[in-house]
Amino acid sequence: MLHKLMSQKLIGIIVIVVVVLSGGVYAFKQIMPADAKETQGPVYATKEAVRGDITVGVNTTGMLNPTRGGGIRVPGDYRSDMVSVQYVIEDILVEEGDEVKTDQVMVILNSPDLETQIDEARTRLEAKEEELSDMTGVPVSQLSSINPGKGITLRSPVDGKVSRLDVMEGEEVPLGHIVARIVDDSRYRIRAKLTPAEFKMVSKGQAVTLSFPYFEGFAEGKIVDTNPNPIPDLNEEGIPKGYVHIVEIEGENPGLVQPLMDVHIILNREDGLTLICANLARVEKFITEERVINRAESFATEVYVHEMENVKKGDPIVSMTGNDVQRTLENTLDEILDLRLKLRQLETTMDQMEVKATMDGVVASIQRQEGETVRVGEWIGDIYNTSEMMVWAQVDDIDIVNVKQDAPVRVTVDAVPGENFEGKVTHVSPMGEKINNVTRFSINIEVKGGPQLRPGMQANCFIDGGSAEGVLLIPVEAIFEEDGSAMVEVLDEDGTVRMVQVRLGLMNDRYAEVLDGLEEGDLVITGSSADLLPSQQIKAKDTLLPEKSEDNNNNGEN
Repeated sequence: MLHKLMSQKLIGIIVIVVVVLSGGVYAFKQIMPADAKETQGPVYATKEAVRGDITVGVNTTGMLNPTRGGGIRVPGDYRSDMVSVQYVIEDILVEEGDEVKTDQVMVILNSPDLETQIDEARTRLEAKEEELSDMTGVPVSQLSSINPGKGITLRSPVDGKVSRLDVMEGEEVPLGHIVARIVDDSRYRIRAKLTPAEFKMVSKGQAVTLSFPYFEGFAEGKIVDTNPNPIPDLNEEGIPKGYVHIVEIEGENPGLVQPLMDVHIILNREDGLTLICANLARVEKFITEERVINRAESFATEVYVHEMENVKKGDPIVSMTGNDVQRTLENTLDEILDLRLKLRQLETTMDQMEVKATMDGVVASIQRQEGETVRVGEWIGDIYNTSEMMVWAQVDDIDIVNVKQDAPVRVTVDAVPGENFEGKVTHVSPMGEKINNVTRFSINIEVKGGPQLRPGMQANCFIDGGSAEGVLLIPVEAIFEEDGSAMVEVLDEDGTVRMVQVRLGLMNDRYAEVLDGLEEGDLVITGSSADLLPSQQIKAKDTLLPEKSEDNNNNGEN
């Protein structure tokens, strides 16, 4: 029995030893393949330099921002004195987020007091123009032709006769001095006193007969005004002797009538008889009489007329000069120009009751409400332009070499799927900035957008770094650097390995364009068995580049 147990234990030990030895052999074979013992030296993985196409680009992201914006603003220049004009917002026609076009009406205004200001400005301008016209004798339409340095020429304001001339050449003429009186003596006015009984016989527009004691004959006159209210009639001592009514009569001058002449008023009665009024009347004045007044301290340089001389409207009376005259003319002309400008601004403002969009864009904000009061130049809201937008992005130092000024960019936005927007690199920072131990360069990208875009949207940008067709390509894993030069190892047909310096062109994450140093068909080494662990294997013909087709048309596009 004991012998039997010993035999069973021995058999178990032998089985265990066999299992262990078998596992060890198997593991050894896995670690050290049989053909590895037969290989002499390292085994190389190679790729053939072939012709193909390559595209280089850089992907980056950034936030969309508008390149320019504008305001929904009350028309007019807030810096001028027009800020006193007030408007009431009558109607707001847009909302935030609305797309608008250039010249689209967005807000309608109203200005209750603008018409009043226009009337006041026009009245002030007309008064100032009349003042200068009276001062110089120049018609209002020709005031702009006045030369202050030449002084002024006072002219006759009407057709008539110089009834009085009070100026001499060379003398100083004070401000406000009446230089001359010009009268139109073709018509005169009489102020008559009629008794209550006589007054009952007359009416406005009635013809009367006039008799002047200074010459024979009669003249005709017409009652132009009557006063129904009686006034006391005083004698020479100032004592009332009754009541009278004042009547004004006008008549044509036969050439002899002068102011202050006495005249008898003869009334025609209904019975065909005539009645000579009890009170003697008097010629009060000629109907048209104008004074020529000096408006500035000056000297009379030339007098053109004499007393009792007939003149026409606009004929020169006297020329005046002096520093005060020049200053007065300059100041008055400046005032007129200012008033004309203000009136023109007010009239323009009247035509600008509609606030229009100054650009195509999207309404960003509305800051006022209907019924609020606003002034010239104040902002009602904001617009931003979406047709031209901008993305600020960053690119690391490895990719920045493929980003060039004015490079085309393809832009997509997650919020607008399926749409591609054109872009262009407008700025590349010449200096990088280290962020989290990674050097990154800032770039600006201009984007041709549309109304569906909004500031703040995330944009995905592919920057075109260039492309080439039918160029010599090798895989990037074959390239290494030595002494600052790009190098590759080439495996010749006889199995020898040589290092070759190459000049590279475009490069992406898979391929590099070879400009110089290799020929088509050269085998570049991409790996070696010397770099592998004992358990790793390497094939002499590992395919990394596309195989040559019969037409030798290879494509290395990324």
